[in-house]
Amino acid sequence: MATISLKHNNPKVNNIHQQKGHIIIEEIEGLIRVHKDGHVERPQIVPNVSCKVPSENGVTSRDVTINRDTNLFARVYVPSSILLLTSHNNNNNNNKLPLLVYFHGGGFCVGSTSWICYHEFLNNLAIKANCVILSVDYRLAPENRLPLAYDDGFNALMWIKHEALNGTLYNGGSNKQNWWLSHCNMKLFLSGDSAGANIAYNVATRLASSNINSSCLNPFCLKGVILIQPFFGGEERTFSEKHFQQPQNSALTLSISDTYWRLSLPLEATITRDHPYCNPLANGIVNKLRDLKLPSIMVCVSELDILKDRNLEFSNALVKAGKKVETFVYKGVGHAFQVLNNYQLSHYRTQEMMSHIKNFMN
Repeated sequence: MATISLKHNNPKVNNIHQQKGHIIIEEIEGLIRVHKDGHVERPQIVPNVSCKVPSENGVTSRDVTINRDTNLFARVYVPSSILLLTSHNNNNNNNKLPLLVYFHGGGFCVGSTSWICYHEFLNNLAIKANCVILSVDYRLAPENRLPLAYDDGFNALMWIKHEALNGTLYNGGSNKQNWWLSHCNMKLFLSGDSAGANIAYNVATRLASSNINSSCLNPFCLKGVILIQPFFGGEERTFSEKHFQQPQNSALTLSISDTYWRLSLPLEATITRDHPYCNPLANGIVNKLRDLKLPSIMVCVSELDILKDRNLEFSNALVKAGKKVETFVYKGVGHAFQVLNNYQLSHYRTQEMMSHIKNFMN
């Protein structure tokens, strides 16, 4: 797996400065620069990779278009072994795999399903967890503030349902773009890391809300939600946020987290860090969790992550609300270790996490 090093300094927080005649109002060096006139720059700190690059581990990947109007697309990963099995008998559901819909991280503001670190991680996860993966390339803030990323996630699921009901599952995958659906069974999982985990959770709660019919995903059945270091926040700092010291090239420091939230939350004057998009446990929301018909949830926590305490508090709240939750803490690694691969233990912990995901899905 590629090693990605985020060589940025602390973001310039609330520090308006000039560069080449332009006024920059927000910046995380090396990742994103927001100008006063609304122009946004995203330096190519992480290489993009084409889906057509041959896989070394036997995974076929292709890009598919979900909505041309919003430029919403996804990258699909299918283990090559299942292609051989289902090509002989498309109607044998025993030869088909669960579908994992994945959302990448990046504070809602950066990142892509075509980033090499996500491409390689999901290639490996498809093999290790024995599943088909659809990685959604949702719209980014600040041009597209929340809840637009949630809308993209929900609309991606509705598109999957539409394609399935149009006969792709039952007619041998005759649609050239959606051939991969014929290799899926009806078991659906939502997942993501960091901001992507936040998206996965919010899409799951939208599906579980009382105003959406329980057959919303038919013919698929949502079996579980896998949250990897979910990116949440709040007005009151946790112990790990205040006291966990992070190296300069860390994927998430407290100042970087603050910048991401300023850029991604809605602009309404009444919005605070305790908005439910940011803090799922604020303002009495915990009591409402009991009424949500959520599937089983897996929460992956990194021991050195500034989000550690917030993630554990979230997991405990779900348990108290009567939800089925499995929580794993990965020792000695920090935020996004599974894609950055810049910790000594990251490879071992990534394999450990993939095994836990496989067991959870089975």
